[in-house]
Amino acid sequence: MIDTAEVSDNDFLRQFEYKIDTDLAIIEYALQERKIFLTKLIVPEDKHTEAFENKFITLVLEHLKERNLSVVPTCPTIAKFMRKHREYKSMLPIGVRI
Repeated sequence: MIDTAEVSDNDFLRQFEYKIDTDLAIIEYALQERKIFLTKLIVPEDKHTEAFENKFITLVLEHLKERNLSVVPTCPTIAKFMRKHREYKSMLPIGVRI
């Protein structure tokens, strides 16, 4: 479905992108010190499935884990994903609960 190499970090626009034909799936973010706030998830209407969203979020979180960044999910969809997938709980900054 989604290949890791196809997910890119557009630091100019502050968003992770995945190009799907002519459409773009996006996770917008704000970077502050060693924390990244995941603020918005935008998925093309025809790809708007839970499986697609989960895979996209997983790839972005794995990328952020490699960069050793703390994650603050302000987007409800990403927060819900992190509540379900407790393996990413260690990425939350100290004192932040979801």
